[in-house]
Amino acid sequence: MDIFKKTPNIRFLKYKWIALLITIFIILAGILNIVAGKGLKLGVDFGEGTLIRVKFKEPISVSSVRGLLSDVGLGNSIIQETGKDSREFQIRTMETKTTRQDQEIESHQIMADRVIKALQGIETEEQVAKSLLDLNNIDRNTLTSLLGQVFPDQAEEIAGRIIEYRTLHGIISDLNELKKEPASVPEEAIDYLRQKTFLGKLTVLSRETVGPQVGKDLRNKAAQAIIWSLIGMLVYIAFRFKGVEFGAAAIFTLTQDVLITLSIYSFTSREINLPIVAALLTIVGFSINDTIVIFDRIRELKRTMRKESLENIMNLSLNLNLSRTLITSGTVFLTVLSLFLFGGKVINDFAFIMLIGTVEGVYSTIFLSCPVVLFWNAYIKKKKFHK
Repeated sequence: MDIFKKTPNIRFLKYKWIALLITIFIILAGILNIVAGKGLKLGVDFGEGTLIRVKFKEPISVSSVRGLLSDVGLGNSIIQETGKDSREFQIRTMETKTTRQDQEIESHQIMADRVIKALQGIETEEQVAKSLLDLNNIDRNTLTSLLGQVFPDQAEEIAGRIIEYRTLHGIISDLNELKKEPASVPEEAIDYLRQKTFLGKLTVLSRETVGPQVGKDLRNKAAQAIIWSLIGMLVYIAFRFKGVEFGAAAIFTLTQDVLITLSIYSFTSREINLPIVAALLTIVGFSINDTIVIFDRIRELKRTMRKESLENIMNLSLNLNLSRTLITSGTVFLTVLSLFLFGGKVINDFAFIMLIGTVEGVYSTIFLSCPVVLFWNAYIKKKKFHK
């Protein structure tokens, strides 16, 4: 499959200086934003604190949520609305006053309990005082034990249906919902639950806790993963193409792939977490694959076009592979775009940075990888520079 009926004749290396200036501008803008601006937000994976996602039965404003937390001294928590109906929120607490790692984690867990208790309000405390269980936060085993007192043979199955329904819808607003598909809870079980449980005004969707030392270790390991992958590629490419210039060009290209992607990402106010590091490593792997194909074509053409300048050989190689580059990157882009639009909140940041990286990878392969080899041969190896 080819996009072009005949090989195009675009002088890509003619724009090498423009491409280099664009790269420098984006990277410097990103560094300035990271250092002096809002910068990159460290997610709970790399920072410290507790990240809690909750969903309310009724819509509530961010200011109201902050007001509830202020009552227990946690008004400085980071609160972000994640749903479209003002019912779902992400709350991050980062306060800790201890020094030992185990005490730090325990402190964050206690703080998370304080957040949840503050959001649940006094109504929940009154219901709990009556020995009622919150059906919107009860775990599967406890619910099974409760139902087992009256429905010993069906308890596990009914409890599973209720938990699955709650997981699917986020929260149970009315017990009558459980009568319908997919829960299909028997009327007798619902009547029993009315006596023994109540529906709290919120449910905890997820809860993560990371101490400062853990976050620091993860940051170091993430940086090491990227650096060692680049070093490994440098050695492999230099060995395969029998020239350090190809390895140096690949590492330069991949390094600026990471820097440009992070620079653009820093302007979006999104958080850096482990899935983002995975996305960066994926971008590195995808970009190097296309770059190696170009270098391989250059090596082949150098054997048959000995009288041609290196720049002409590079331009021809880029044009011969342009169709493949656009088709390969285009299919990846469409796949990642689908994940970004329809994949849900959990994978949205990963898909977003992959969108940036896919486009940037094509740009760097076409406009930046070959010029580095050209400069190396001209100034490092002292070869003649052909224009």
